[in-house]
This record gives sequence, C-alpha cells and structure tokens, in this order.
Amino acid sequence: MILLPSADQDTQASENEETATDEARQSLLEAMTSELGDALVASHLEPGVDLWVRVANEAWSDTAEYLRERQRFRYFEWLAAIDWMPSPFGRSLEAAVDIDPAQAESEEHDDSDDSGLTGTGADGVTGGGTRFQVFARVYSLSTGLGVTVKADVGDDLAIGTWIKTYAGAAWHERETHEMYGIAFTGNPDMRNLYLPVEFEGYPLRKDYPLLARLIKPWPGIVDVEPMPEEPPESEAASSADSETPAPAEGGDA
Repeated sequence: MILLPSADQDTQASENEETATDEARQSLLEAMTSELGDALVASHLEPGVDLWVRVANEAWSDTAEYLRERQRFRYFEWLAAIDWMPSPFGRSLEAAVDIDPAQAESEEHDDSDDSGLTGTGADGVTGGGTRFQVFARVYSLSTGLGVTVKADVGDDLAIGTWIKTYAGAAWHERETHEMYGIAFTGNPDMRNLYLPVEFEGYPLRKDYPLLARLIKPWPGIVDVEPMPEEPPESEAASSADSETPAPAEGGDA
C-alpha cells in the first residue's frame, strides 16, 4: 500500500521550506551588514517574500563584485532606474473617461499636493534621498535566493557600471541612460538602443511631456465603440421563428 501525503503534510513542508528560506535571507543580510559596513545604507527583509538593500552611490560597482564573488550571486536578472518625482502634468495625460467631472472641477480650484509623496526615493522600500535611483537584481542558483539592490543617483546623474562584474548589464545600462539620462561610469558604450541619435530628452522622466497624450487621450479608450445591446427575449424568439424556413411542398414522405 502506498501512503499519499495529506494536505496537512504538504502545508507543513511548505512552511518548513519558507522558514529555511527566511533564515537564509536573514543570514545573508547579516553577512552583508557586517562585510559591507557603511556602504550598506538601509535594508528591508519581508519574511516569505524577498530582500531589498540600498547601498551608497560610490559602492554600487563594488557591491556587484561582492555579491558575485563572495555571496555567489552568479545570475544577473535586470538593471533599471526610477524617477520618483510626481508627474507635473497630473491627470491631464489620462484618458478623459477616467476623470470624474466633479473631481476635475474641484481640482481646478485646489492646486495643493496632498498625495504625501516626497518626490524622492524616500517613498520606496529602503528609502532614499534623491529623485533618481537605480535598481538591479541578482540571483543565486545554488541557494535559490534573489536580492534587489538599489542606490541613489545624485545631481551629477552618474553611478558606476556593473559590466565588469556582470557583462549582461551592458544592455540594461544603455537603456537606462537613454531613457533617464543616467551615466554609468566605466561603461564605454552608451549608444542609444531605440531612439535616433539626434533625439532630445529622456522619455521615462516624469517631467518629459508626452505630446501624443495631449493631442489624443491615451489609451484611446474613447474611440472604442460600445457593444450592441441584446434584444429582449420575446423579440429574439419571434426573430428566430421568422427566420425558420417553411417545409418544401411535394417532397418525399
């Protein structure tokens, strides 16, 4: 007789795996805190979810090398940036159907910002003090753990490159430079990936005017035609009867 595991056993096994994973994340965080020292500015461990750390701008490149060589995070997943500044264009760039007329009228008379947003990385996990931040994520194939690393980008809009440690970061750094204007010191190839060389501006910055949305509300939902209404059941039945062909005369019995 083969004994199949019960639902309770499966649940217990899952909880044990999650506990072990969280212990591994906690051990990783303790090691990073001890070995990176002041370079590790802030961290956030959410049990059963993930680990985030913020490092000093000048330690960005060294952190990549530390994670790969000391902690065996050999798999590079992605690198990107974020602009924390709230859009100065507000809801004028949203589709007209999304706007409540009463709310729009009240907003015309109230220009105060009560969103609570600071316009800096302080609004995100592990905080921050600048408008722009860079993010990267790496993964350990041996431990099954991932960690998201972030750093503030100052007024000079520059930070070290990761390509000397993770060659795959080259494409991501080019895209980030093209869309946000952030320079990666040590990366010799900052050519555009998508936009013409003569293109001016950085499309993913919050203060970049998306003129297409001003000309035509996005996502164009106002152009969608409504579905035809279904006729009442009585009309549908009579219409079906009228379309039934009459039997042919003189046919074989």
